[in-house]
Amino acid sequence: MGEKIRLDKYLAEMGLGTRSQIKEAARKGRIRVNGVTEKGAEKKIDPDSDTVLFDGQEITYVRMEYYLLNKPQGVVSATEDTLHKTVLDLIDGKRKKELFPVGRLDIDTEGLLLITNDGDLAHRLLSPRHHVDKVYYAVVDGELPEDAPQQFKKGITLKDGMVTMPAGLEIKEAGKGTAQVLVTIQEGKFHQVKRMFQAMGCRVTYLKRLSMGPLRLDEGLRPGEYRPLTEEEVQALKQ
Repeated sequence: MGEKIRLDKYLAEMGLGTRSQIKEAARKGRIRVNGVTEKGAEKKIDPDSDTVLFDGQEITYVRMEYYLLNKPQGVVSATEDTLHKTVLDLIDGKRKKELFPVGRLDIDTEGLLLITNDGDLAHRLLSPRHHVDKVYYAVVDGELPEDAPQQFKKGITLKDGMVTMPAGLEIKEAGKGTAQVLVTIQEGKFHQVKRMFQAMGCRVTYLKRLSMGPLRLDEGLRPGEYRPLTEEEVQALKQ
């Protein structure tokens, strides 16, 4: 037996309307529980064993939601913001009000962002002591030192004196005064990737997160598009 939940709360959390709208729907005979029409919305439901139908459609209770978003530029990694559109504004299919982005991507940074209401998972993914790799693709202006990968491996001293944890730098392509690179970090200090290159006298002109732990950006998602995580992806993150 799972924890019981009121019928109106159950249906409201699954996006079927406000509690008063659901009470009205019950009065009109639109809700059935285990085959019986419920004229009131106060009944306690066991989400694990009871079958709830709304207008003839079975409504499954979802405790946790997980979305993979390809974050576009110009959108902030926040739950609310008075000036800019937030990443949550992009998620139309959400059922839970308490969703949040796991970590932050700067307003001009694109790529993989996990949106969930699973606080325990978020904590594990963001804690530096859990050593979760985050991989970024970056375009950098300026001449990178020849030993830049070694410097990243040792840890970069930022301009404010802070030293980063050891990181990975793979130079994919380098030309005169510009380079395309892959950066792997296990922490997420404010503007960290940009500041690491600033410490070398270079400037990041484009930044995109490709992966976070076992979760990879879905190349089929255009910026601003999202999809629910698969069961396999959720299990991989939890391990």
